Amino acid sequence: MDWHSGLRGFKSYLLLERSLSKNTIEAYLRDTDKLYQFTETIGGKPPGILSTSDLKAFLKWVNELGMQPHTQARVLSGVKAFFKYLILENVIQSDPAALLESPKLNRKLPDTLNINDINSLIAAIDLSKPEGMRNKAMLEVLYGCGLRVSELTSLRISNLFLDIEFIKIVGKGDKERLVPIGSSAIKYLKIYMEQNRVHIAIKPGKEDFVFLNNRGAPLSRVMVFLIIKGLATKIGLKKTISPHTFRHSFATHLIEGGADLRAVQEMLGHESITTTEIYTHLDRDYLRDVITQYHPRS
Repeated sequence: MDWHSGLRGFKSYLLLERSLSKNTIEAYLRDTDKLYQFTETIGGKPPGILSTSDLKAFLKWVNELGMQPHTQARVLSGVKAFFKYLILENVIQSDPAALLESPKLNRKLPDTLNINDINSLIAAIDLSKPEGMRNKAMLEVLYGCGLRVSELTSLRISNLFLDIEFIKIVGKGDKERLVPIGSSAIKYLKIYMEQNRVHIAIKPGKEDFVFLNNRGAPLSRVMVFLIIKGLATKIGLKKTISPHTFRHSFATHLIEGGADLRAVQEMLGHESITTTEIYTHLDRDYLRDVITQYHPRS
């Protein structure tokens, strides 16, 4: 099997058998194409005869290109998927990528806002403007439900079950989950929908989206980011924040308050509990307060 037929077959495998998204497929193909580029530098070896030593040399080559560890890890993930495909196709009998290890990654703790920061950001919204109540409802839902920004912008009226205080979210991989929604978020969501949203001329086919811009189309991810950055500047907040900061804060505040990790995992829509565990960090001030309050020698 040459490289062109191998990459062509790999693309079909990812699409038809793995049912991956278009973006994920393109990323895997870009990563595997880097391996093809590397083989051109060592005599044009076809994929079926590459050894573990060749792949180690490839990883060294990738590192020397100046790629960050996270990028290197992603490239290796794509290459490993390619060799699994070659085994399925009986092009190779053993996997030369099986023993390759990803570069060590430093787990960065997410930035969070305290409740005073969140209250200040929401209080800074100008409710005299047409979009004011929309923005207030949007931030209440973002923080109150711990949503990803894409989940917020794609939220639909038909997925709101406010009478039982739940909303249905379509997350990564089109996986659905039910998330509780609190009274504050419900209050401002209802005000926005009943008093503000009804006056917008909605574009055909977009009637079911909750959060709309002034042209009647769904709010974009970039616009949510700009709204939050504008509010941070307005109150003089020095932290670097984004819509995802509200999700981090939601999870951190729940866990600091004693919430069960499995329940938080379910609400966030994490496939693995290890992803949720990053939110178990507590800030130093909180820890110092606990020591001061409860340690007998403090």
